[in-house]
Amino acid sequence: MSRSILNKCLIAIVCIISSACTGMRYLPEGDKLYTGAKVEVESQDELKNRETKAIRKMAKDAVRPKPNKTFMGMRPRIWMYEKAGEDPKGKIKKWLKKNGEPAVLLSNVKPGLTSEIIDAKLFNIGVFKSRTDYDIIGNKQTAKVIYTSRIHEPYFIKEILYSISDDSLSRRILEVKEKSHIKPGKDYKLERLKNERTRIDAALKDRGYFNFNPDYLLFKADTSGLNHTVSLNLTLKDSLPEGALTVYRIHNVFVDQNYSLDADPAEKKTDTIRFDNIIFLGQESDMNIRPNVISRSVYLRKNEIYSRKNHSITLSRLMSMGNFKFIQVKFADSDTTAPGFLNVTILMTPMQKHTFRAEIEMVSKSNNFMGPRMNLSVLDRNTFRGAELLDFSMTGSFEAQLNSKIKNSYSYSWNPRVELSLPLFLFPFLVKGKSNIYVPKTRFLLSYNYLKRVDYFDMQTFEFLFGYKWKHNVRTEFEINPVHISYSSLFNETDKFKELLESNYYLRKSYEEQFISGGSLSFTYNDQMIPGKKIQNFFLGTAEIGGNVLSLAGIIAGNRISSDNPATIAGSVYSQYAKLSLDGRAYYKFTSKHKLALRVFTGIGIPYGNSSTLPYIKQFFSGGPNSIRAFQINSLGPGSYQQDTGQTGFLQLGGDIKLETNVEYRFTIYRFLKAALFADAGNVWLSKSNSSEKGSPFELAGFADDLAVGAGVGLRIDVSFFILRFDLAAPLRKPWLDHGHRWVGNQMSFGDPAWRKENLVLNVAIGYPF
Repeated sequence: MSRSILNKCLIAIVCIISSACTGMRYLPEGDKLYTGAKVEVESQDELKNRETKAIRKMAKDAVRPKPNKTFMGMRPRIWMYEKAGEDPKGKIKKWLKKNGEPAVLLSNVKPGLTSEIIDAKLFNIGVFKSRTDYDIIGNKQTAKVIYTSRIHEPYFIKEILYSISDDSLSRRILEVKEKSHIKPGKDYKLERLKNERTRIDAALKDRGYFNFNPDYLLFKADTSGLNHTVSLNLTLKDSLPEGALTVYRIHNVFVDQNYSLDADPAEKKTDTIRFDNIIFLGQESDMNIRPNVISRSVYLRKNEIYSRKNHSITLSRLMSMGNFKFIQVKFADSDTTAPGFLNVTILMTPMQKHTFRAEIEMVSKSNNFMGPRMNLSVLDRNTFRGAELLDFSMTGSFEAQLNSKIKNSYSYSWNPRVELSLPLFLFPFLVKGKSNIYVPKTRFLLSYNYLKRVDYFDMQTFEFLFGYKWKHNVRTEFEINPVHISYSSLFNETDKFKELLESNYYLRKSYEEQFISGGSLSFTYNDQMIPGKKIQNFFLGTAEIGGNVLSLAGIIAGNRISSDNPATIAGSVYSQYAKLSLDGRAYYKFTSKHKLALRVFTGIGIPYGNSSTLPYIKQFFSGGPNSIRAFQINSLGPGSYQQDTGQTGFLQLGGDIKLETNVEYRFTIYRFLKAALFADAGNVWLSKSNSSEKGSPFELAGFADDLAVGAGVGLRIDVSFFILRFDLAAPLRKPWLDHGHRWVGNQMSFGDPAWRKENLVLNVAIGYPF
């Protein structure tokens, strides 16, 4: 039990045992305990319900102070706080003081001042002529304050006029007028005016007004109009500092890529190199990264008008290279005779060239194997002086299948890999980067994986990947891998494994086709990082193709391509397929502690040409902690087929088509302890063209009859950097049962051990399911 939960239990025990825990006997003579306030709103105008709620909430938020918290009608924290003052010994005093709170007295309340604050808050939302009075109501020991605000209909904006005395500045502001936050007909709100000033300032900063400030803009309001309307007039302050209205240009750009925070400011580097109108400080032999690489990410250029957007792009792109600890961009007035020029100095503190990392973790895989894994990696920065990142890693693992009826159900593997990441688009085409805050990446990956399934087989896999990754903005990301090749071979196959394959044609074909050559494209949209959004969205779409180039080469060579007589490369049948998957999620945030999460996943894979089935690693599976949690991992389908996972172990059957939906209501119990109520539905199917007789194939008219449905409750330990999840679920619908008997919710019997053993599934996993 955590310390915080124990504290709450102790508080409750103290309250029940002690009749003095109300804390009333500690009140000073002549004073009363403040128990809170009530806000009432009165108006002679006919207000909309939405307006009344907004005004009442604004007034309530202005009320201070907050009263003492209560527990079962008592205020034990007052008693605890005062008891601590009676000088108990050691830890008891410390605990009482920490968990107690002083009494909030009526003498601490300033209702007159609070009334003025309420009126000021209401003024900011267009209630310009409110009047708030108060009454104190109480008995011998307690008192509360009732605030009554007499209000009118809030003012709304009639028009906005622009009276900017500087012609050049006026033209720039009118250029961005269409994007204004202030529109005729909208309610008057002070916050909206502040946001508009900030918006105009940002637009001016991108047009060279380096020294401008939002405070230089003033809104003058005229409320003399009829029907509670206000006319706004945007003007400049009467006196502005020198340079506020000057459009600045960049003069010289200096770059120091070996800057140290401990360097003596008096020591200046005299050696310089000029490249692309950028002055690099120091000798070229001492520069870790070539000047042409740095220049690609510097968007502040000589003689160009200053732009804060280009300032931000420069800073972000240089940091995203992954080679620098800190980057500072400093501006100073140039010593040129003409005014309005800035010198830019970019100070870059490099990271260590090599980083060694060792990780030991417990992993749980989709095939129900769990065990320890160790990863050792060495990251080499700036390998070829082009800000590259070269990562060497070695991973080893030992895994055992939990709750398995099969003897020796364990495996081990080791996986060396090398990955090179370049901060640009590389051949076969070199794309000049646009004004984007994110640096594109080109990736090369080469890996080898050895897997030993004890009592079944050994497998080795070689993989090569070449691709690109880039972001359009903070929400969207693209990844394209034009070359993705993997080659797997089985050896040391046991008779047990061969018997399993012989008994299942579909599984045998899946393991035969082990050479995959293709490419993929993915698009991700994610706005969960944007603060203040009530509804957040996530979408991931992925498309893959494989084997087309090899088939085309075979056709050109005069070969006949057919799954009945498949072609081979290096003695192995290659796969030919197309695959598409769509994953959409929505999160509705009721409050900071309550959220509704929805997910819909759909996917389809089509083998053709040289293949009759999808490669096993490309098939879809259903069931498990990140899928339908009322069923064991990968145990559902295809269609109405019932898998015997106790006999096949890790060789579960997949499908060509997948449909799945999940809904989860998440709420906080206490700080890091969170819970959820959830329901899942879905399955996988084989396509009609698949020759396997396992389960029913997918049919649009009847797929709903093959859906599996489950529901349950979850408990999550969420400490931000680590989330441990426990989800307990039971099936509501089993697609393999006879028609008319597939809904099994009425058969639930939590008191029956046999039912619990057969139906309850406890999923233990790391992270949220979606």
